[in-house]
Amino acid sequence: RHGQERAVQFIEQHINTRMSADRCDAEITRRGIAQTNSNDCKETNTFIRANTGVVRSVCGNAGVRDGGFTRSLQPFDLVVCKLRNQGARLPRCNYRGQITTRYIKIKCEQGYPVHFEGDIMLVD
Repeated sequence: RHGQERAVQFIEQHINTRMSADRCDAEITRRGIAQTNSNDCKETNTFIRANTGVVRSVCGNAGVRDGGFTRSLQPFDLVVCKLRNQGARLPRCNYRGQITTRYIKIKCEQGYPVHFEGDIMLVD
């Protein structure tokens, strides 16, 4: 059950199929995304522009183990929101958004994504 609760939080923080670079402030404020157990703005928050099922499949056969994490075999469209006003707190977080395509590195529990560890650049 714990894995599913954390998965719901992961979805709330990191999944948005229609996310755009100029929606960082609005989405982060609307979803109440902040540092764990505080109102401090997160330095970075990454939104994955894919539906939940596609991201969840990374925890299955669409991913490969990488230490304690799982790395996607396919690149994803991401919007990376970086904090502009250091030290600010919700709801005054101002972000700069950037669209990128990268592999994702996540933590899976019981087949669910529960933590976004980072993204990995595409290397030819």
